[in-house]
Amino acid sequence: MATSSNTLASPPTDNHLEILNISCYKFAPLCSLKERKEKLQRLTSSLRLKGTILLSEEGINLFVAGRPHAVAALVEELRQDPHLADLTPKESYSADQPFSKMLIKIKKEIIAFGVEGVKPYEYTSRKLPAAELKAWLDAGKPVTLLDTRNDYEYDLGTFENAVTLPIRHFRKFPDAIAQLPDTFKQQPIVMFCTGGIRCEKAGPFMEQAGFQEIYQLEGGILKYFEEVGGDHYNGECFVFDKRVAVDPGLSETATTQCYGCLMPLTPHDQTSPLYLPGVHCPHCYDRKHPKFTPDEVLAKKQQQLRQRSLPLPGSLPYANERPINVSQTYDGCEVLDFLAARHPQVSRQEWLALINDGKVLFRGHPVSPEIKLVAGDRLTRIMPELSEPDVNANITLLFENNHLLIVNKPAPLPVHSCGRFHKNTLVHLLKLVYNTETLRPAHRLDANTSGIMVLSRNRIAAAMVQTQFERGEVEKTYLARVLGTPTQQTFEVNAPISAEPTAAGLRIIDDNGLPAQTRFHVRQQFADGTTLLEVQPLTGRTNQIRLHLWHLGLPILGDQSYLPNHQLGTQQTLSVDEPAMCLHAWKLIFAIDTDGERREFETPLPSWASQPSY
Repeated sequence: MATSSNTLASPPTDNHLEILNISCYKFAPLCSLKERKEKLQRLTSSLRLKGTILLSEEGINLFVAGRPHAVAALVEELRQDPHLADLTPKESYSADQPFSKMLIKIKKEIIAFGVEGVKPYEYTSRKLPAAELKAWLDAGKPVTLLDTRNDYEYDLGTFENAVTLPIRHFRKFPDAIAQLPDTFKQQPIVMFCTGGIRCEKAGPFMEQAGFQEIYQLEGGILKYFEEVGGDHYNGECFVFDKRVAVDPGLSETATTQCYGCLMPLTPHDQTSPLYLPGVHCPHCYDRKHPKFTPDEVLAKKQQQLRQRSLPLPGSLPYANERPINVSQTYDGCEVLDFLAARHPQVSRQEWLALINDGKVLFRGHPVSPEIKLVAGDRLTRIMPELSEPDVNANITLLFENNHLLIVNKPAPLPVHSCGRFHKNTLVHLLKLVYNTETLRPAHRLDANTSGIMVLSRNRIAAAMVQTQFERGEVEKTYLARVLGTPTQQTFEVNAPISAEPTAAGLRIIDDNGLPAQTRFHVRQQFADGTTLLEVQPLTGRTNQIRLHLWHLGLPILGDQSYLPNHQLGTQQTLSVDEPAMCLHAWKLIFAIDTDGERREFETPLPSWASQPSY
């Protein structure tokens, strides 16, 4: 087992494991970054080390591999800086070098987050040692485990009963946290990531957002594996190198990937007669040896989607469980007294009736009103069966290959679980057909916006496509029907947008906000005083098209948030009976495969784009 101390571990007895892998980070105020980079380039080159070192004014983050003596020399050099004297690498050994080259970069942040005012070298949340977390879990202490990693990471493994977030990049963490129920703010939460670095920023951010009891797993999953093994953890831990994943013993696992389609392959996948390394695997064999044409396969899935979406899964009533955590204030209170004081909007008589009906649980069982509670306990209230509002489920499958699924999303239809919608969402409905896959939307569309959406079918494709969106390499064209007539045939708007939403969840034009640029072209003018526009967002800010048009005095028809006469409404999902919001994602051009081939995808025009009168 690897260790983490100021002296690097001795090599393992297995002579085949000759490469020492270390990972570590340190938040500390660093200066002279250019000189540091040049010095480290010379040193790592002479030591023949490979990996990545990120330098920033906020600290250092590194993943490096090489011969043990060379790695030790690098660590010794880094520790010469007083700010890095206690640098503590996490270590593991492998048979082969997991990196192909050495990269040393100067970055704004050593872990991209994009939130100002979070400075881990000044303040971090309380750290919970691995052994203490294990003791809590062994004892069944009520605590919420929050996985701060990306979805393709926790697909390979995570802690039992951990809450996961639908994010593909850590910059999306703040948006995902905003979707958590308010009840989470009173719960004890232990957050974790691979090595702890993301939690250093996530913890203070959550505390600023009102979460009252936040802990971070000290050293992350890798430290937990190192100190206590794999108890309470299911699966493997994704690592960002050629090893793909490690097990609780910090050994490289047999998980690999298909070079034909880039799908991760379990040992079971690799025993399949359909697996030929470097050529095909069980996931892509049918594409290379098709029984049906791609169009026939897609048509069959389209038929299944229509059948399985009726009735809408969220429109059928289902039970809802709400946790109620006992804080220090109520230590020693009886159940009934606690509930009446904690939630006075429900009368004492109503609470007693709920308890007697078995609608309040403690450790999974109905509770008695006189049971005394201690701080840290958690009750569960069983809410009446709920049903979700109807949505437009008329999803059209446009294209699929082994990497991607491209659909025409109708409106209103939320993409992810949020607010009142959990099952009546695009992702959940698609899972009715793609039930063995984790589909990851590569970009966002509002619930009230229709049009083309790209979903990745594996984590490798997710990284490939998401990178294109983040770099602005995807050409996007929307259609919008607006109230009013522009004075120019073609025009652009450069107006920064607020980084934070208003109380109603909207963005506004803010001189100190994030840069935003949108290009417009008049496609058709109607006799009713409305105009159809082609729109190209050159940046990807929240509500960008809607807000820029509203800023010009050209609000989108049907938009209930950005209203005529520069009035703001509320952010809400329209009902299926209301007039549609006239914003449609029409075309996308991007690379659909690792070979860089760019293709254009186009959806049919919505009815409002051609009707003379809306």
